[in-house]
Amino acid sequence: MSAPLFLVEALPTGDTLTLDGPEGHHAATVQRLRVGEELLLADGRGGTAAAVVTAVGRGTLDLDVTSRGYADAPVPRIVVVQGIAKGDRGELAVQAMTEVGVDEIVPWAASRSVTQWRGDRGVRARDKWVATAREAAKQARRPWLPVVAGAPDESTATVVRRITGAGAAFVLHEEAEERLTTVELPGTGEVVLVVGPEGGIAPVELTAFADAGARPVRLGPSVLRTSTAGVAALSVLATRLGRW
Repeated sequence: MSAPLFLVEALPTGDTLTLDGPEGHHAATVQRLRVGEELLLADGRGGTAAAVVTAVGRGTLDLDVTSRGYADAPVPRIVVVQGIAKGDRGELAVQAMTEVGVDEIVPWAASRSVTQWRGDRGVRARDKWVATAREAAKQARRPWLPVVAGAPDESTATVVRRITGAGAAFVLHEEAEERLTTVELPGTGEVVLVVGPEGGIAPVELTAFADAGARPVRLGPSVLRTSTAGVAALSVLATRLGRW
């Protein structure tokens, strides 16, 4: 099994470190790491440091740093605009997409979203997405932590502006004729992928995205849930872009 990964605000500049706080508690108390075991530290911005446990305290680990590394950010960057879903479906989508390799997730306040993020409720909902992405990135041993956009969400007009500035943009739609498996992909910039909510994408939204340069695409004959469509499309993109 590969060494577990823990996220830190900044990587150690010296050869030793005491891992404390929530990550130290998780490492020492939950995962019960012991002296001599190895782990990986990451700053979520590409930097990593391998370390070995030299002492275990109450919710803390003393570490010796054994090596350092840096992973370049993937190019092109993949941004998924995820229509806000009811219940835990949005969090399930965030978890799976993070594990597959999404670079940014945009919570989209689609007109057909059953759940609307408003006020404090919206802030809390977005915070759950952030926490879910963080834990999924650790599970996947990702050196880059995906960005969760929104304050707390983004409007259709904001999504249109993102599409306008992208290297390529696609909207998953069951009636599309083109397939994501065959459309041309850029070598740089951003690839924006729009995933609708449970109720689908409204015609006026689809028109706005198309006018901004997005192309409707489909995956296959099946109509996928909003919680699975994004990760299925990301799997296609990861393969075609050489990430997998």
